[in-house]
Order: sequence, then C-alpha cells, then structure tokens
Amino acid sequence: ALLFQKSQIKQKIPKSELNLLNNQNSYFFCIFEKYINNLIMIFNEVKNFINGDFKSGSSNKIHSVISPLDGSELTTFKESTMEDLNEIVDFAKKAQKAWQKVTLKERVQVLYKYKQLLENNSPELTEIIYQENGKIHSEAKAEIDKAIELTEFACAIPQFVNGENMEVSKGVYCSSTRNPLGVVASIVPFNFPSMVPHWTVVNAIALGNAMILKPSEAVPISSQYIAKLLKEAGLPDGLFNIINGTQSTVENLCDHPEIKAITFVGSTKVAKIVYQRASNNLKQVLALGGAKNHILLLPDAHPDMASSNIVASMSGCAGQRCMAAATLIVVGDCDAILDKLIGDANKIKCGTTLGAVISKAAKDRIEVYITEAEQQGAKIILDGRNTVVPGKENGFYVGPTIIDYATADMKIAREEVFGPVLAIVRVKTVDEALAIENANPYGNACSVFTQSGGMANYVTENASAGMCGVNIGVPVPREPFGFGGWNESRFGSGDITGKSSIGFFTKEKKTTTKWNPEAGTNWMS
Repeated sequence: ALLFQKSQIKQKIPKSELNLLNNQNSYFFCIFEKYINNLIMIFNEVKNFINGDFKSGSSNKIHSVISPLDGSELTTFKESTMEDLNEIVDFAKKAQKAWQKVTLKERVQVLYKYKQLLENNSPELTEIIYQENGKIHSEAKAEIDKAIELTEFACAIPQFVNGENMEVSKGVYCSSTRNPLGVVASIVPFNFPSMVPHWTVVNAIALGNAMILKPSEAVPISSQYIAKLLKEAGLPDGLFNIINGTQSTVENLCDHPEIKAITFVGSTKVAKIVYQRASNNLKQVLALGGAKNHILLLPDAHPDMASSNIVASMSGCAGQRCMAAATLIVVGDCDAILDKLIGDANKIKCGTTLGAVISKAAKDRIEVYITEAEQQGAKIILDGRNTVVPGKENGFYVGPTIIDYATADMKIAREEVFGPVLAIVRVKTVDEALAIENANPYGNACSVFTQSGGMANYVTENASAGMCGVNIGVPVPREPFGFGGWNESRFGSGDITGKSSIGFFTKEKKTTTKWNPEAGTNWMS
C-alpha cells in the first residue's frame, strides 16, 4: 500500500489545493482515493463530530497540533464552547432514546462491521498515530491491534449481559436487567490516541448509551477516524460525538447536567480534580491517574527474559504509558543481569526503535529529572539527554536512560517521569523492596522477575498494586479482565475495561413478580 509521508504531501500539494481536490473527481486521485482522502483529513482542520457531521468549534480560539517527530504543524482545531456541547447533548439524548430500544444483540452488529473496518484501515490508522503521537510504526500498529481486541470484547458483551432470574419464594420470581445510563462522556490522554478511546467508546455504545469523546488536544486526529469508521459501519447519528478543546471543555463536561457518567485517563493531579468536580455534580465517575511502577529484580531471574522485558517496559512508547517500568528495585547481587540490561538498552536507537516524546515541554521536563538525579548523587549509566535524530533535528526525542544508585527518597524514584528512564534502587531483601513499592502513593503495577514460584506469590500477594506481573514487564490484563489500579492511580469504583466496565456504563433494574395467588404467602412473599 502506498502511504504518503506528511513532508512529501506538503511539498507537492499546497494546503489550499488539498481542499479543492477533496471536492473534485480527478482521475489520478481516484486511483489513490482511499489514501488521499485520509491524508486530506489529517492536514485539514480537526473538527467536532456532531450528529454524524464534522463541524468546527464555535470559539475563535485556534490551537495547533504539532508533530513530535519534527516539530511541524500537522493541523489545527477551534476550541469548543458550552453551546457546542449543548448541541451535542441535545442530539445525543434523542439518538440514545431510540438506541436503547434496539436489542443488545442487534446493537453489537454495528461493532462487528466496525471491527472489520479497523482491520481494513490498519495501515492508515497506524500512520496517523505515528504522525501525531510520535510512536514508532510497530508500536502504533500494536495500538490498533489492541483497539481491535477491545472491539471484539464489545461484540461479545451479549454473552456477559444476560440477566438473572430466580424463584425466590413459592410463585415469586426476581429478575435483573442492565439498562443504559443515557449520555456519557470519556476524556482521554495523548499517549494512546486510539487504544484508550476504545477502552470506553465501544462498550458504552454496545450497552445502549450515547458517547461524547473528548480527545487530547495534542493528538485529536485519530478520533476523527473513529467517528468516520463508526459512521461507515452503520452507527446511527448522534450516538458517537467528539468535542475538541482544553481545560474549559473538560470543565463543561463535568458540569453538564445531562451527562450521566464520565471516565477520565490522565495525570493523578487532574484525575482528582475531574473526579471531585464531576461527582459533586452527581455523575458516575471513574478517573484513572498516574503511576510509579516498580519492578523487583531477584538474583535468580532468567537473565535474557528479565533484561528484554525490563528494557521493553521502560522504553516502549517512549516510556509514555502508565504501566511503564519506572523504578527497578534490585534485590541483592544482580550485576550480571544489570550488565546485560544496560547492553540491551544501549542498542535502542531514537527514531527507529524508540519514538519521540509528545512535546518539547515533555522533553525538557524529563531531562530535568535526569539532571536532578545526577546532582543528588545517582550515577547516569546511560544518558538520553540532548538526543538529536538526523533529519528530524526539531523533533522531541529523549534517548533510553538508566540511572543507578538512586535512593528511594529521590524524585526520580518517587515521581512519575513519563519518559524512557529507568531508576535503579538497590536493596538487600525482598521486604525492603516491598516497603519501597508500598510506600509510593500510586498503585497501578508491580512486577517481579524470579524463577521462584514461592517468592513470586509472596511479592504479588503483598504488593499494593491493582495489576501485578511475574516475569512480565508490562502486566496489562487482556480482555475480559479489567484494567485498573489502586490507591492514587484510580478514583472511583471498578475497572475501565473488561467485565467490570459493564457495571459502570449501566444501571441494574430488579423486578419481582407474582402471578399465582394459590402459591400462598409467607414472610418472603
């Protein structure tokens, strides 16, 4: 398949002409219609999606979307207002009332078609993530694969939501059913512009709700394709909507009286604010925050497996994921494994096997953490500061960084860096390691690398984390198991994916029935 690079398109076709070509039936562009249309969508203005149509936000405030790859402007969008949100909600309410009357099995037929469209358009969707987020292509492709898996689970929801029925007393029956909430909203981060929306969008729609998605202002392009493909799959207008904006848009979502539930994924600081504001407005809320994940390395760990998994965990997606390895707690003498780990990390090359971080501000912040750790006495074993990728000199890159002899009280070991940086803290016992893990305020992930089953069980049973791994660097559960941490990594009840999400996006109705007067009565009936 022919995939045009952003720079090539810009050199050959001015932006003004792209708009013109979009409305003409040129023979040449018919040949490449699929790819050209997709690229036109990239470089034109990003818009809200309201009742099946793309429409600009009504504010005069314009935001640029910058590619982390080279610092160039990809596109722009206009800030949305409360008037825009009111319009979306009005259409969503009408569409949802009709949608909830469609049976669950019929609703998911749209998602079967949508899943096929995700598969068919995977190369283009991968390219979009690469351009707007800065991931390497293999990571962007994996994100689309995960979106497909999440959609598969949504298609299977009829197998999980079948209600209950029981004769609770002679002639008396109780039954339960799951009913949609109505209009719901999802606020998603920059680090997974396609996967994280699929944590919520497809399940919420399958369960009979209308969804409003607020994408990150840094990566709003992928959401345009979610809208485009859902419409192509046959989803009725008004059931999926997009509102673009920044802080004020989030506040409007939290305050709107007709939005019944909100999910949020982002930093802990903002997750707390969203949770408090939305719950004060009597909404159902699940807000996922940040993390400071710990990996415990024991001397008996398999060297190759430990090294490859830990390096992949700390550097994958440029470390910009809430499940990344951030602090490696080395128990005892593991120097041979560490030597291999450093060697493996040193093979990673920015621009080819390591993507960009999201912005210059992110790059600067990450490098400050590294410098402060060095000033506090930690040893920089592998230094990713001041990395420049040839041909992409204006891109935002931080090379793989390993910091040894950090202490548990250093910021590099306590705070979320969100970059390809691994801090090593050395201890003598597993209990010391667990004390460090459990003292941190977050609770997303904890992994242990060991060949001892007993030691693995001891760590997973005692770690204060919602997702634990044994010889796995990124212990993300697969469907139908839910994604969700503990402590200050999650505010609200339940998990955002898997079977737990069914309870979040529905309300349970219980019905008690008696038809036979001859059944008699007792205290239960």
